[in-house]
Amino acid sequence: MDKLKSVLSGRDTEEPSGLGEVIDATSLGWGTRVKGFVACFAIGCLCSLLGSCLLWVPKKGLMLFAVFYTLGNIASIGSTLFLMGPMKQLKRMFEPTRLIATIVMLLCLILTLCSAFWWGKEGLALLFCILQFFALAW
Repeated sequence: MDKLKSVLSGRDTEEPSGLGEVIDATSLGWGTRVKGFVACFAIGCLCSLLGSCLLWVPKKGLMLFAVFYTLGNIASIGSTLFLMGPMKQLKRMFEPTRLIATIVMLLCLILTLCSAFWWGKEGLALLFCILQFFALAW
């Protein structure tokens, strides 16, 4: 179990330092991290599921789907911040092997909300939701 904790928190390759000890002393406990992960991931899944159900609402369904699907993806990505911590998450997201997928994902998140709210292009919002899915799977 300790090995799993060290791998998920990113401590298996880092050497202890003065700054690392300060961060460890002020960080959340493992139980709190797991609870935060589960809660945030559940909210993300609920938002995505709610968006899928709202897709069938007349006139505004596609816009509601795009918004809730995007919020669900943001919450799901945010859930891993509890396990790894924000800095480790950002470092891993912007590694050279994940850089293109991260940029596409973040760009599609922003463009989905822009097309749903400001541009009013529901088809474009759906396209960006599909691209979000592929960028996450990539």
